[in-house]
Amino acid sequence: DATRTNCYKTTRHKPRPRRTTIDQEETMPTTPRLATGMSSLLGLLLCQDLLRRSAGFNPPPPRTTTRIRQPRQSAQPGPSQRRAANGAADGEVDRAPCFDGICDSFPEGERGEESSDAGDVRGGEATDRLGSETGPTVWSEFGRLASEDPDLANLGQGFPDWLPPGFAVDSLVEAALDSAESPHQYTRTAGHPKLVRQLARRYGSHLGRNVDAMNEVAVTVGASQALYLSLQTLVRPGDEVVLFEPFFDLYVNQIKLAGGTPVFVPLTFEPYDEADGAVTGGTWRLDGEKLREAMSSRTRAVVLNSPHNPTGKIFTHAEMEVIADCVRDAEDVTVISDEVYKYIVHSPPREDSPVQTRTAPGHVHFASLPGMWDRTITVSSAGKTFSATGWQVGWCVGPTRLISPIHRLLPYVQFCASTVVQEALARALPRADEPYEGHASYYDYLNDKYRRKRDLLSGALEEAGFAVPDYGRTAGGGFFIFARITPELRGAIPAERFGDEYRLNPAAPGGVAGLDWTLCQWMAEERGVLCIPSGPFYSTERAAGGAGEEFIRVAFCKTDETILRAARALKGVLGRGDYDVEEDIGGDAAVEEDSETKKVVAAVGGSG
Repeated sequence: DATRTNCYKTTRHKPRPRRTTIDQEETMPTTPRLATGMSSLLGLLLCQDLLRRSAGFNPPPPRTTTRIRQPRQSAQPGPSQRRAANGAADGEVDRAPCFDGICDSFPEGERGEESSDAGDVRGGEATDRLGSETGPTVWSEFGRLASEDPDLANLGQGFPDWLPPGFAVDSLVEAALDSAESPHQYTRTAGHPKLVRQLARRYGSHLGRNVDAMNEVAVTVGASQALYLSLQTLVRPGDEVVLFEPFFDLYVNQIKLAGGTPVFVPLTFEPYDEADGAVTGGTWRLDGEKLREAMSSRTRAVVLNSPHNPTGKIFTHAEMEVIADCVRDAEDVTVISDEVYKYIVHSPPREDSPVQTRTAPGHVHFASLPGMWDRTITVSSAGKTFSATGWQVGWCVGPTRLISPIHRLLPYVQFCASTVVQEALARALPRADEPYEGHASYYDYLNDKYRRKRDLLSGALEEAGFAVPDYGRTAGGGFFIFARITPELRGAIPAERFGDEYRLNPAAPGGVAGLDWTLCQWMAEERGVLCIPSGPFYSTERAAGGAGEEFIRVAFCKTDETILRAARALKGVLGRGDYDVEEDIGGDAAVEEDSETKKVVAAVGGSG
């Protein structure tokens, strides 16, 4: 219809130089002990390339792109080109939704419409619970923008754009080549024995208790499946699950799939000092009274995410005690504690907690609070910690009465998570505790690295007119900045962007683009930097009422090269010209190289 058509208008932009250099800061590091194995893998890849060329295959030339909003014109990449960019063969159509990934789920001619070959197939209970709504989402829409312009400085998707640390890759190669262990067949459904023993030992240390590896740990395909199975084993139709808002949007539909109803408890944003009309950063806080009001006899679970996506908030020990008090007062409520960012606490809370984790200073395991072990399923994964989100190994830890039902479901969801990757992770975990790159451990190195990237991007965002947290006053974790839009930034957006031609957008919450969406789309299409609007992290009702409209989510889990390109683009948002890296960020000192990185660059013939 006319509304949908107008949502994809072709726009023009000034071409930017194509990226031609290899990022030397975070190219995959390796160690000498497996040079032979790595050389073999590289040799296989080179042979494969030669065979493909000898068979007449030539790689396609680099494609030029322009940003679009209406159906593509002839100068735009066609459907087959877009599908090829996403790894699909010509003739294939990818309609699968995605979260925090690059995808184009709705090919040309199908945005917001049912597939023509879908027929009148009756939906099952699970799909009915998700509702009949189809169409583009924030992830498909901004993933499309990212895939169509390789020169965009992509600060949107929440995954690192560098390779895992050398010891993790070495562990993977060792596992794959180990003929004695031969981890290429099925392993124990509830978790590879070597891995669950490692996890039990580590969580026993974190929580100050013995953890039974075989009965109190379950290994899953990523943390998302751990959350899914936790909800499936806890929630019955009509039960309620409390979410702190804003929230990672995966939670809502997982609750619906279990037959539950999400109940939202809004976090309160407290600005630092807004005298004289200034717009500043601030701190997100939990209002205990709002939580108590949301709890009822139907409440079955509370989902706690700390460090928090999207705000970066770290729930304080006092706030966790408030949650624990509410759980103690309830008859049958379990906390699902999503702790995938626990090793990324770049600005620890100033308060002293009696239950902090030794290897993750500033992080508090909710299960370590008095009486909470028996009421908590702790969820985590390896992806964020080891910059390996594609490994897809997650886990649940908790008392037998909560983990046993998950064990029962696992064989009917998948037989087991990848044995090779579980074996690799079991080998990598103890190595992460060893000294690494001049730090006491890999975890110390990781926080130092993210702290530097956070400061690099925070400075660029402030220079561009955003209000950001002061991490000397506000605790922070994870790898997102929830940046606040100032009146100056709103004034920089062209007036036509607020007209119906742009404002009515089926991918936006409620089909209407708010200030956050309008700014992010304009910056991606016209200023060369991609961020994520905050609206999708709110409930539909509150998003429609403008909640969160003044924030955007910005990821700093990116190479320094990407962040510096974003810094230059951000400075252009207010028409101030290119970012002077040496003057505003500190020049070459801002881009550090790992010693292992230099070895790899030299090994593959690069320059260092």
